[in-house]
Amino acid sequence: MSAQEQGLLVHGSNHFIVNGPRPPLADARLLVRKWEMPVPGAAPRWPAHLDAWSICRKALRENLRWAVVLQSGHPHSAAVEQLLAELRARGVAIEEGPAPLG
Repeated sequence: MSAQEQGLLVHGSNHFIVNGPRPPLADARLLVRKWEMPVPGAAPRWPAHLDAWSICRKALRENLRWAVVLQSGHPHSAAVEQLLAELRARGVAIEEGPAPLG
């Protein structure tokens, strides 16, 4: 397991386990846009500093150190609600912010 920091990025029922430090809200919003609806072959140019974060394909819940929840018109899935409750119970601060742009 890598020693890199990991966290949770949530938007509605979607969630991403992320490698990297807690992103500022503006970057979290961009990351959700980038990862939720990728457009093969026509992807927009994303700011290079977003490369500081990547989606983690395998992680232990106990290793999550931060969470960012972005507003959405959709409810969280039961799995996301459970994970957020576990993080709160462990004392992990959960930052909430506005929905992604566009």
